[in-house]
Amino acid sequence: MEERRPETPAEAEGTTGLFTALGKMLRLLRERRGLTQKEFGELVSYGPDQISAMERGVRTPQPDFLEKADELLDAGGLLKEVIPDVREAMAKARTRHPEWYRGYAKLEAEAVALYDYSTMGVLGLLQTEDYSRAVFTQRHPPLDEETIEKRVADRLSRQQVFERWPPPEFSFVMEQAVLERPIGGPEVHAGQLRQLLRIGRMRNVQLQVMPTGRTEHPSLGGSFTLLIPKGKDQVAYMENQGYPRLITDREEVRVLAARYGIIRAQALNTHESLELIEKMLEER
Repeated sequence: MEERRPETPAEAEGTTGLFTALGKMLRLLRERRGLTQKEFGELVSYGPDQISAMERGVRTPQPDFLEKADELLDAGGLLKEVIPDVREAMAKARTRHPEWYRGYAKLEAEAVALYDYSTMGVLGLLQTEDYSRAVFTQRHPPLDEETIEKRVADRLSRQQVFERWPPPEFSFVMEQAVLERPIGGPEVHAGQLRQLLRIGRMRNVQLQVMPTGRTEHPSLGGSFTLLIPKGKDQVAYMENQGYPRLITDREEVRVLAARYGIIRAQALNTHESLELIEKMLEER
């Protein structure tokens, strides 16, 4: 059976053309100023992957970004002029995913808090574009190039949750082995570590590392995510070999939440975790 990609919010509401045109405009203005995506990203506090995604029309430029970009790129009000259209498109947008994923995706987009424990690879919500592409390229059985690019775009579009206001609360705990696994090669690995440092320094993010040398461990059963949707009870989500499970039973969720608390207590604190990631970058 041919795989059907979930529509992005822009596709669902017919606003793809707006974001594609806006992305081309951003790229043209940036290049006229002689800035690379990395240089421009540093000026607006965005990573190069995020700038790339906006220029390709797969990530929605936020109004405050457009305000800042208009001045930095000397656009003369051109970018500010489209802000009302962007706000309207954002108001219409809704996340649409395959049936098996739709419930979780909707909850993630509405979450006021998200807690994740990762054991094998970097969580999709934290991945760079290059890391994400490497993950899908290495998938077996192999995916065709079009499917890979579509999946990468969908994954990057989910990261807009970091730009919401008021910001959700995030807690990420990952096994040290996740950081040490150089998915995609040295450059991709380094870019992913830098991305984790950038996100880990956000005021609403707690990022922790579980050291490999721990002699005790409360959860060897695999990765899982806890979500608190706005105005709703906490839920849990886990996926094993492509088989997803959204857990709403209060007792099961309570057990996982308690387990997550122990995981956080046994992991390095946020300061120690960021220092470890910095050290890994220096020693490459």
